[in-house]
Amino acid sequence: MEYMARGAEARLRRDVWLGRDVVVKERVVKGYRHPDLDRRLRNSRIKTEARLMRAARRAGVPTPYIFDIDLLENNLIMEYIDGASVRGMLNRGEIREEICREVGRLVARLHASGIVHGDLTTSNMIHSGERIYLIDFSLGAKTDGEEQKGVDLHLLMEAFRSAHANFYDEGIGWVLESYRETWKEILGEKGMVEAGVVIEKVHEIEKRGRYT
Repeated sequence: MEYMARGAEARLRRDVWLGRDVVVKERVVKGYRHPDLDRRLRNSRIKTEARLMRAARRAGVPTPYIFDIDLLENNLIMEYIDGASVRGMLNRGEIREEICREVGRLVARLHASGIVHGDLTTSNMIHSGERIYLIDFSLGAKTDGEEQKGVDLHLLMEAFRSAHANFYDEGIGWVLESYRETWKEILGEKGMVEAGVVIEKVHEIEKRGRYT
């Protein structure tokens, strides 16, 4: 069996399901855990990921449609998104400002709806048509805490610093400007305050990193 990607927690493969092109995400068995505990943990995590993806879509953030959850095999069967990696597009210099502003908008919509992605990198974003899809919510969570949202945004900034260093300042500037504007669109002046609190948390996290 050929896999698109393999990780410590999951593997991805292309398949056809009821005539549709799909991606099957398989949760990896951990042999060091008791089989019953392992099965329960994998069941819980795959259901949590599915719930977060659906909640994100309701909040206006494109994610692949989930067609089925197979709890016996611990598989998530979801729509295959035919598109280009946002990481690759940014590194090729394609519509950088447009992409960065859309990323800021999507992250703000996630955070305003109480969702953190947990692994916000441009490798987990697919540009298809005129949309950017967020994928891989396996480390995500529901939260109202500014700290977790700050960590989420900090991860995105670190991903930009690592993968897109040649235009980091400009790119993150577009992301954060759009992030603030979208919070304001959703919640008015209260949204500007909320966005400011999250961004201030990012600065706190950066300071902790420098002094530890």
